[in-house]
Order: sequence, then structure tokens, then C-alpha cells
Amino acid sequence: MVGAMHIFPETMRGCHGSLLHLLCCLRLRVCARKCRFRPPVLLRELWAYVKLVLQSLQYNSLTNSDVVFDSVFEPVFWTVDRVTRWFGMVFVFLVVVLTSSILVICYMILLPMVFATYHPAWIAWHLFYGHWNLVMIIFHYYKATKTSPGYPPIVKNDIPFVSVCKKCIIPKPARTHHCGICNRCILKMDHHCPWLNNCVGHFNQRYFFCFCLAMSMGCMYCSISGRNLFLDAYNTLERFKHMDGERPGVPVTGMGLLIGILPSGQTNYQTPSPPYTFRDRMVHKSIIYMWVLTSTVGVALGGLTVWHAVLISRGETSIERHINFKETKRLAQRGKVYKNPFSYGKLNNWKVFLGVQKRSHWLTRVLLPSGHKPPGDGLTWDVLPFKRDSIAV
Repeated sequence: MVGAMHIFPETMRGCHGSLLHLLCCLRLRVCARKCRFRPPVLLRELWAYVKLVLQSLQYNSLTNSDVVFDSVFEPVFWTVDRVTRWFGMVFVFLVVVLTSSILVICYMILLPMVFATYHPAWIAWHLFYGHWNLVMIIFHYYKATKTSPGYPPIVKNDIPFVSVCKKCIIPKPARTHHCGICNRCILKMDHHCPWLNNCVGHFNQRYFFCFCLAMSMGCMYCSISGRNLFLDAYNTLERFKHMDGERPGVPVTGMGLLIGILPSGQTNYQTPSPPYTFRDRMVHKSIIYMWVLTSTVGVALGGLTVWHAVLISRGETSIERHINFKETKRLAQRGKVYKNPFSYGKLNNWKVFLGVQKRSHWLTRVLLPSGHKPPGDGLTWDVLPFKRDSIAV
């Protein structure tokens, strides 16, 4: 009895060890199967990103509605940024093609009409203004697309900054914001323009505004000067449609065939050929196309140009407009008045924006194409440096 009791614990220990060994084998086999059938890397990264977004919603007590909104709509923002980045060259191609089509119509159709019908003084005016406007459009669009908007340094420096970018993880100077499409911080960022395939920032904002202004003026010029041509072309095409709707001949039957009005085998009167050609129809359609396109672009782009002119007068960008509005509202609740620290007065804001430092610059830097750089480096800013109109008009 005593011997049996001594043997039983040993047996139990042996059974326990065998059971542990069996469980270890089963666990290793399950792990091997999991490793063998692991999901693709893209799915694992997507799942990790979703978990991170969900965890960020309950990160700490500072979470508010803005954080929740940004986290929930982050996939939407990411998709929009990627699509805009991919289609940037397509938008630039459209600008070049549409502008070139208007130029072809002007040179091949409108210019011969001007030479044939206008007074020499009007001919000189159209040639001068049209080509000046064209040079301003081409120059500023090229500079706006090719000029870097300006980026903050990524190396260690002593430049003062106001915050740290949560995506670039680098110090952000004043008026600097992160662009999700360019995927980097932009100095004095206004917005990302898909029609330029470039950000609008400190070093190319003047080129962007001057391009918008010149293009709006050119479109309105074509729309106003071509209004009568558009009306004539539209009425002519309507008349062509009415003529096409008429029957090409009058059928002759009965007694007409018996008395020999028509030759044998012919049953219709032959009408004369139409008084218009394919070229006439295409000329009128081209005039209508030019007027509709320039009028539409002139209204849309003109409104955008006026909006940016208002922002320049206030000394702020499109992004700063929203920030200043929130600050104004927040301080108004406390009985205080918010003043934009980067506004130097309406006239001085325009002088700083256009780089006008003396009277001759209104001609050489505003009315003529100029590649001069804006004042400052975009890293540091003078706060309210002007208390009066200190720059000569």
C-alpha cells in the first residue's frame, strides 16, 4: 500500500509532463499556421492605422470635436490629397490646351477680321493690349508653377518658431503651414493650387495673383470685344439649322411625269448647293466656343481674384483668414479686439506684396513682367512695422 502511494505521484507527474508537452506542440502548430497564413502587408498596415485612429479618439482629456472630426475624416483627406497630387499635371495640361485654343482662334479668325474692318487706331490698341496681356499671362503662370513657394529648414537652427509640425516633426516659423498634397511645410502658405500643380506660398504668391489678374482681364477683354461676333455667329448657325431642315427638293408625280417636266428617271427638283461651307460653320462655332469659355472663366476667375485682392489688402492669407476669424470671435467674447499683427495698412500691404519700394517700381515691377523676390525670407516677420505711409507712392 505504501509502495503504491509512492508510485502514484510519479505516475501523475509523468502524465502531467506529457500533457504539457502535448499542449506545447499544439501551440507551436497553431502559431506555425498563423505565420503561414499571415495577411498581406497592406492589410496589416491598414488595420494598424485604423486601430491608431480609434485609439486617438480616446487619447487624453484634451480631445475635442475638432480632433474627433480630423481623425474620422483623415481617410477622406488622405484620398483627396493623393488624387489632387496625381491629377496636378492633368490640370496644368488643361490650362495650356484651353489657353492655346483661344490663341489659335484669335490669330486665325479674329485678327484678320480686325485688320479688315477696324480703324488703324483700334487695330493698334488691340495689338498692343492683347500682346501685353498675353505676355503677362505666360510669364506669371510659368513663374508660379516653377517657383518654389519656400520651405522651412529641416536642420537645427536658431530661427524663432511658433509650433512644431505634427507631421513633419520640425519647428514651424510664423505663418507656416503643412500641405498634405506636397507633404511638407510651406512658408506663408495660402493654399495648394491644382491648376499650378504647386503650393502658393511666400515666394510665388505674387506670381499667382498676377496670373489670376492677367487671365481675368484677358478673358473679360475677349468676352466684351467678341460679344457682337458671338451674337452674329449664334444667329447664323440658327439660320443654317433652319436651312438644313428644309427639304432638298419637291417630289414630282402624276401628270408632272407624263408631261415631261423632269428628265427620265428623275423625280425631284434639284435645289442649289447651300450658301455656306464647312469652314463657315466651323468659324462660327469657334467664335461661340471662345466667347462661352472666356466669359465663364472670366466670371469664375475674376471672383477668385477679387477675393485674393481683399485678403492682400488685409495682410492675410486664405488660411490666416480662418485663423483670424476664430481669434476675433474668441477675443470678442472677452471684450477685447483682435488686430492682425502682419497687417501694415491697406496701401503698405500692397506695396510689400508687390515689392514696390519707389515710384518707378509701379512700372518696372507691376505693369511689366518682373522676377524680383518678395521682401524678407519668409522665416521671420516684422510685426506692425508701419505706423504711417512710410513708403513713397
